[in-house]
Amino acid sequence: MIGVVTGTGTYALPALEDAEPVDVETRWGGTTATRGRFGGVDVAHVSRHGAGHPRLSNHVEHRANVAALRDLGVLAVVGCTACGIVDPSLAPGSLVVFDDLHFPINRLPDGSLCTLYDQPGEPGRGHWIFDRPYAPVLREALLTGA
Repeated sequence: MIGVVTGTGTYALPALEDAEPVDVETRWGGTTATRGRFGGVDVAHVSRHGAGHPRLSNHVEHRANVAALRDLGVLAVVGCTACGIVDPSLAPGSLVVFDDLHFPINRLPDGSLCTLYDQPGEPGRGHWIFDRPYAPVLREALLTGA
């Protein structure tokens, strides 16, 4: 299953077949995901801001969203954003598939740790590695599909 996380202006995936909303509780809070099929692939979609945009960027609980997708069986996540200009030479509406990430501190905007593994000794924990933070196979599939 592929996870799709969308941002401002995208509260549902068009053409999502057999769409079924699912409320998922995590230790970071609840998230509503929508399961269905898109292009013949099982998909779980989360709208970061929620339908109608009730949550501003600083109110989004990213860890709850990621944990919910994991709990639903997602194996890879495509995150979409519609805001910000990353390169002034790009025209608005251009597709950008990131290969790098600037993340100077390992904290979320509210100061909490940016990890799903925040308990000492918890299995799966580790340090954030900046080298190639995005899955090369998934990036290549996105570029090929574009």
